[in-house]
Amino acid sequence: MYPTKNSLPEKIRIQISGLLQEHLSNSIDLVTQAKQAHWNVKGPDFISLHELFDKIAEDAEEYVDLIAERIVQLGGTAEGTLRIAAKRTKLPEYPIDISAGHAHVNALAYTLASYGENVRNVITQADELVDKDTADIFTEISRQVDKYLWFVEAHVQASR
Repeated sequence: MYPTKNSLPEKIRIQISGLLQEHLSNSIDLVTQAKQAHWNVKGPDFISLHELFDKIAEDAEEYVDLIAERIVQLGGTAEGTLRIAAKRTKLPEYPIDISAGHAHVNALAYTLASYGENVRNVITQADELVDKDTADIFTEISRQVDKYLWFVEAHVQASR
């Protein structure tokens, strides 16, 4: 840890940085999975899904930045390379052999649900460690992820 005048005790900053680092990897993975869907979706809902998946990826890039910057604010080092993220992510593997819109919807919904569950766990852990700022960052992310899960799932929730 780098020295900082941040008033959180170093022990807490170390624990929070570890939580943040794990979720930085998940967030980088979310960006790449949404891009995988964006690039490869096909079918009658192509344009709406193509644009939705791209918006999810763009917003997930913001999560990456928020989380990485919080790590550094606490005196840590943000470890955000793709290789590190691939080793550490807790998200399910995204299927690369799909193209149909409904298949991407189901796959990305599964990823978003997993990501959202992990985010809520971080909120709880940050609250237990009395780091309201980190909990607030993840609360903001949680609201957005739940919104995107709703948007994605809406594509398969009604019959055509």
